[in-house]
Amino acid sequence: MRMPRQFSLLVFDWDGTLMDSAGAIVASLLASCRDLDLPEPSDAHARHIIGLGINEAIAALLPQLDAADYPRFTERYRHHFLGQDHEIPLFAGVHDAISGLHDAGFMLAVATGKSRRGLDRALRHTGLDEFFQGSRCADETFSKPHPAMLLELMDEFGVAPRQTLMIGDTTHDLQMAHNAGVPSLAAAYGAHPKDGLLSLAPLACADSFAELNQWLTANA
Repeated sequence: MRMPRQFSLLVFDWDGTLMDSAGAIVASLLASCRDLDLPEPSDAHARHIIGLGINEAIAALLPQLDAADYPRFTERYRHHFLGQDHEIPLFAGVHDAISGLHDAGFMLAVATGKSRRGLDRALRHTGLDEFFQGSRCADETFSKPHPAMLLELMDEFGVAPRQTLMIGDTTHDLQMAHNAGVPSLAAAYGAHPKDGLLSLAPLACADSFAELNQWLTANA
């Protein structure tokens, strides 16, 4: 017999958690640096800023860049990323899993470092827009790891922290959950190394989306 449900609201990160986009994000960041004759960061450094809002990401990636030049970098990044985003796949099994969680009665939301325009585009393109009842993007509230995205979603849905689960592939996601007093589930197949995720004490750390879905099915 199934145990009573632990959570009411499941909040997913997007890039690196549901969509296999970390590689495309890194490539777009590096190409943008080349376009503007800026020093290219390491792959690990570029991966670390995935999940942050664009301005916070630029500040962390290129601390020498004047804030007045952020719009130029942002334009080049969007040029490179949007040129390929229609080809970036969801991780295997995501569509069926999200549909199943929706049908099981969970409230589903997204908390992402993407812009509102970028998330809406991705939701429509993947066909997942019908399953998510709420979302927060980095251009409409504070960037991760500030707790605002989760606090606003919990207020919108009328759900307490203990009934909410944050699911993400970066330390920014897990730190946001900690800051909001919300349990977390780590996706170790995305942008950040597993040891960093484990240091933030998630309920579990999945090595594939299939494993993550199995945990949700058995424990959420």
